[in-house]
Amino acid sequence: MGQCGITSSKTVLVFLNLIFWFVIILLLVFMTEVAVVVLGYIYRAKVEDEVNGSIRNVYDEYSGTNSDAPSRAIDYVQRQLQCCGIHNYSDWMNTCWFNETKNNSVPISCCNSNTEACTGSLAHTEDLYPEGCEVLVVKKLKKIMMYVIWAALTFTAIQMLGMLCACVVLCRWNRDPAYELLITGGTYA
Repeated sequence: MGQCGITSSKTVLVFLNLIFWFVIILLLVFMTEVAVVVLGYIYRAKVEDEVNGSIRNVYDEYSGTNSDAPSRAIDYVQRQLQCCGIHNYSDWMNTCWFNETKNNSVPISCCNSNTEACTGSLAHTEDLYPEGCEVLVVKKLKKIMMYVIWAALTFTAIQMLGMLCACVVLCRWNRDPAYELLITGGTYA
């Protein structure tokens, strides 16, 4: 019977040591998540500047063919977000693609999906999406960033609950060292 007492005290010490390290690891992850949430909130305003520069570069690389990535990306964004150009359809007039084609039109992806037989011609601007893509892309990215921030806050709350429970077990044992795991028949209960 004396040996069971030694085994159970060693088991309790190992158990408490594991709980202690569990709390430390959760605390480190918690601090990292708090830093990510704070930095995400602070730098969310910079998203607009980065998107603006990136969109201009991609529009300048547009060739109108489906074989290159910038063209596919621009066409996809314009169709999905129902937008045309950076600020509006007139932005296309300042691109290399517009000057090379000399057909006085914008890409077909600028055509309003409700309009049939749209050719992208600037003579029929009523057939084109009126809003530019920059505002819509920034809005979508900010929305996604808010989802990430809320998800991080949710995980942080769950981790705080885990740390609280582990600390209660540690404090309970420190206050009542007679607290031990129940051992019956060689198995833990």
